[in-house]
Amino acid sequence: MAGGVILTAGAGKDYSGKLTMYVVFACIVGSFGGLIFGYDIGISGGVTAMNPFLERFFPSVYRQENLDTTTNQYCKFDSQILTLFTSSLYLAALVSSLFASSVTKKLGRKVSMFIGGLVFFAGASINAAAMNIAMLIIGRILLGIGVGFANQSVPLFLSEMAPCKYRGALNIGFQLMTTIGILCAQVINYFTAKISGGWGWRVSLGGAAVPAAIITIGAIFLPDTPNSLIDRNLREEAKEKLQRIRGTDDVTEEYEDMIAASEESKKVEHPWRNILARRYRPHLTMAIFIPFFQQVTGINVIMFYAPVLFKTIGFGGNASLMSAVITGVVNVLATTVSIALSDNWGRRKLFLEGGAQMLVSQIGVAVLLGVKFGTSGVGTISQGYAIIVVLFICIYVAAFAWSWGPLGWLVPSEIFPLEIRSAAQSINVAVNMLFTFIIAQVFLSLLCHLKFGLFLFFAAWVVIMTVYVYFLLPETKGVPIEEMSRVWKQHWYWGKYIPDEDVIKGGVELEKGGQVKRVD
Repeated sequence: MAGGVILTAGAGKDYSGKLTMYVVFACIVGSFGGLIFGYDIGISGGVTAMNPFLERFFPSVYRQENLDTTTNQYCKFDSQILTLFTSSLYLAALVSSLFASSVTKKLGRKVSMFIGGLVFFAGASINAAAMNIAMLIIGRILLGIGVGFANQSVPLFLSEMAPCKYRGALNIGFQLMTTIGILCAQVINYFTAKISGGWGWRVSLGGAAVPAAIITIGAIFLPDTPNSLIDRNLREEAKEKLQRIRGTDDVTEEYEDMIAASEESKKVEHPWRNILARRYRPHLTMAIFIPFFQQVTGINVIMFYAPVLFKTIGFGGNASLMSAVITGVVNVLATTVSIALSDNWGRRKLFLEGGAQMLVSQIGVAVLLGVKFGTSGVGTISQGYAIIVVLFICIYVAAFAWSWGPLGWLVPSEIFPLEIRSAAQSINVAVNMLFTFIIAQVFLSLLCHLKFGLFLFFAAWVVIMTVYVYFLLPETKGVPIEEMSRVWKQHWYWGKYIPDEDVIKGGVELEKGGQVKRVD
């Protein structure tokens, strides 16, 4: 019961159609937008662990790591300029995602993906040819613009293309490609670090052009979603496209629901202002807190700086890169678990299980590092001890990969009504990029000051976010995105914010006494 309204079981619609190969192909190609995001996450940490790269662009860090034996082990990579190399991308992505909202709404999802891939390609080229820090930062900013456009449009594209029964699995394709991008980058770093002459970092940075070319060319051949076509008054084309992606001519019910949602969305003249309205309080809250919590899990500490982190706790150069590859493999494999279970178990169970597992593993890493290095950062690490540390980190990565990693993108992309969808997704991406930037920028300093306590800091946030999900996030599996209002109306807390007319628009009608009936 929520706000005096009870939704009868089976209130969701079961639209005609099936999972067609056309949809599968389109979602696979669209998911390549995650590849550029993942490649960058994986490549930057490996490059900043390469001595030739450090010696050329960050000589003070190179001397501190290799020549200064008095520096605390935790502080060897503490450099704000070095972290700016990694984090500048995410500041650019934050700003560009807000502009991408208008492009995505007015020109369609595929145009945003195309722009993102093209700009990312330019950034990769500049970074590969970098002669100074200025070129590096300019290249990173262009990469960030590409990431902002791709991350704003790809999750929306996938959620709108997929049948509701398979929306979780297909949308998580974005996160799967992200993890594959991370793994590819880590493998490339492992081999390019061995190139004689010290120019392997150029191959690593320039390699980002490959996934950029894939999404740029792929976007040309992608269809636009029926929702986007309807929103741009291309209704006949939208109906034909819907028939093709569902594999049936009987799409009247779903098509009419899309039309109704579009008509309602056009009554909203200012989506950026309207999203502050009381009726959208649940959606705005999730658009802010879910990406925030995703970043304060501490995952990017591992993914950005895995080689740096492993070198910090005593691994050699090649060993640190190989350990990063191992975590990358775990990341990919665990993401497939989420694809298999998100539409069966549901989103909430994966969130809660993942939170509990991350908490245990983070405490384990903190204890292991605390016992070995204390706060002095002095000591060496044996092979057996190192394997245990990597094991706990892999347990943590696996938990994130089947919970907050994919679901942090899936849930926001499926809960927004059409009238605020593009703007809300931009807020989701902007918050994600803002805290990605902050974590990337301050991590090495936090590691220097908090030592092993850094992992306890992130563990505390995992407790908070798990409690948040338990009490405030409703289950959204199997619910058509145009009917999502009924889920919020059911909720014990959020129900008071959702007006009855929003539920009626979703295909249900209120009866006397607060009961509902279908109006199909």
